[in-house]
Amino acid sequence: MQISPPLVLTVAGSDSGGGAGIQADLKTMLALGTHGMSVLTAVTAQNSLGVQGAWELPVEAVRAQFRSVVDDIGVQAVKTGMLASAELVEAVAGLLTGVGAPVVVDPVGVSKHGDPLLAASALDSVRTKLLPVATVATPNLDEVEQLTGVRAGREEDLRRAAEAVLGFGPRWVLIKGGHLPGETGTTADGARGEAVDLLTDGREEHWLRAPRYDNRHTHGTGCTLASAVAAELAKGAEVPEAVAAAKEYVTGAIAAGFRLGSGIGPVDHGWRLR
Repeated sequence: MQISPPLVLTVAGSDSGGGAGIQADLKTMLALGTHGMSVLTAVTAQNSLGVQGAWELPVEAVRAQFRSVVDDIGVQAVKTGMLASAELVEAVAGLLTGVGAPVVVDPVGVSKHGDPLLAASALDSVRTKLLPVATVATPNLDEVEQLTGVRAGREEDLRRAAEAVLGFGPRWVLIKGGHLPGETGTTADGARGEAVDLLTDGREEHWLRAPRYDNRHTHGTGCTLASAVAAELAKGAEVPEAVAAAKEYVTGAIAAGFRLGSGIGPVDHGWRLR
């Protein structure tokens, strides 16, 4: 009898260019040996240059997709991404409350190109409704500042940033330090210093370090990392092990990121297959 792979659900927006959003999530889930399923929250017109348009789906469509998947197939982990409005954030948070599986919240605020993907009016809903149901929250430094007002410009600031996000109720927070200033000089393998992240639940700390590759083609990094964490959790890993494995996977994907169009290309989700 054939064994089914672990089941992972992404609740996020579509990226027509295929580098981020639902498309990045499903590629990551497949690459990591899980079965990816999706609840589409928005459609974007998006390419390597930016987001040219975004259309939010009705709450009833999002709710129907979620119930359709969860009630029949079930899930072993859920990842959330683009939830553009307070109404959507609150509806999804309510659905997740009873799901009984680990939840990875990527509190997407802006795209790689700087295009806003979250209404300012939805920030309070993210803080009070969505973050409290998160097993792991994965904000980057811009999202930390947007949510908490804490600005982290140095590695020493990551602990303060984590404390601020944990104040909203997630069990764990992964503060992504990829936007910290990098070191000068490049190693023989193309790395430029280190990319440092902090994972903590307020009691134990895990500092995750990886080479910072000198590659501008990093579209989809945040979506990919959060989806990788969800995939590892679905496979039964504890949070620290899941995040460490996800960090390793996304570091390789960044190193292999490739040119696409005339702007910022995506990370390579299939790098291990090549």
